Amino acid sequence: MEPLNAEDPVAIGPFRLVGRLGAGGMGRVFLARSAGGRTVAVKVVHAELAAQEEFRRRFAREVEALRRVGGSGTAPVLGSDTTAASPWVAIGYVPGPSLRAVVGDEYGPLPPATVRALGAGLGRALDHIHRAGLVHRDLKPSNVLLTVDGPRIIDFGIARAVDTVTDGGLTSTGAVVGSPGFMSPEQVRGEKLGPASDVFCLGSVLAYASTGRSPFGTSDSGVHALMFRIAHDDPDLTDVAPELTGLIRACLAKDPAQRPTAAEIAETLPVADPWLPADVLARLGRHAARLLEAESGDGAEGPSGAERAPERTAGGAASGAPTPAPGPGPASDPEPVRPRP
Repeated sequence: MEPLNAEDPVAIGPFRLVGRLGAGGMGRVFLARSAGGRTVAVKVVHAELAAQEEFRRRFAREVEALRRVGGSGTAPVLGSDTTAASPWVAIGYVPGPSLRAVVGDEYGPLPPATVRALGAGLGRALDHIHRAGLVHRDLKPSNVLLTVDGPRIIDFGIARAVDTVTDGGLTSTGAVVGSPGFMSPEQVRGEKLGPASDVFCLGSVLAYASTGRSPFGTSDSGVHALMFRIAHDDPDLTDVAPELTGLIRACLAKDPAQRPTAAEIAETLPVADPWLPADVLARLGRHAARLLEAESGDGAEGPSGAERAPERTAGGAASGAPTPAPGPGPASDPEPVRPRP
């Protein structure tokens, strides 16, 4: 997390901003607190995108998708204003690192018991998403956050309602949506997507959690070659624990009708307690301590104690009042947990 700068608002809607979590093509994401003290992540759309009516409609659909899911195995919506000059949405802050960060950067492949519990938790979350009439369409390791209580699925930026999906994995310009390496054959072919597409992606995520790599390789040889392998080749499940191979292979069936449902996956997998390895749990504890330190306002004046900029609201107008101090957090804070901008 980074401290707020002079151009940042200090409040958005009813939420007081604490610091910056990140920025991307869609907008900026801030760490904030509600009046009741709840920690939230607030996504604010970039001004140039907010000026586009089609983008506003897309953003409103994303927020509605999040509301329909309701926070079971995901991050709940706690507030939004999609008609504001700078549209925004506030979701519950998920206190945990991404699966990609844990497996790819810190811990390595997870033990079979953890992968089984991961599959059960993601199965429950996907079942809830599907019962809400949605298909996530972008389930991948960076969109799975690990918490003490289980995994959470984030980023509904390209989620679509099942009853309105007629263009499969294609956008209005014909571009495929999804993430290479973690797409279903239906997405690769631009076909209509249903809940089974998310189950295929779940199989790829579980294979990644078990081995540290995608079961269909990387895009080093080209994205089209990778997509061909997803559509036609058998997955590489080398190094997957034998007790996980059957489940993952079933999820990765080319025929959507042959895959288990998310509910069936959740019902058949046991959950260990604790479900995460001790090293990962220790990392969660350190992250929670840093978050509490940041929210307490320690070091609010900053290292130099320099005069602070005038206060700004979400609209950007200066009020002349001193800026409430953000909690800067350590410079080495590992991968902030946030919805993708």
